[in-house]
Amino acid sequence: MDAEQARVVQAKLERLGLTWVVAPVNPNDLAGRWGVYDIADPVTRQPIKADSVASVLARLANDPLPSDATRGFVIPSKD
Repeated sequence: MDAEQARVVQAKLERLGLTWVVAPVNPNDLAGRWGVYDIADPVTRQPIKADSVASVLARLANDPLPSDATRGFVIPSKD
């Protein structure tokens, strides 16, 4: 995945309450490939298996998270 896809995946993981970290495979190459890891430290991190990430994201496709958005009106006060 690239940096833009990584941003979307990170946001979805955070909404699920997962502490996985989406980061560049090579910390010095932000334009390169990105992966999902257990922690942010590039020295000690361990990759999360692709099938685990895929199953979580597939679950989102079948069972979307509720939206925080609500409809309504804003009526300014006369004060």
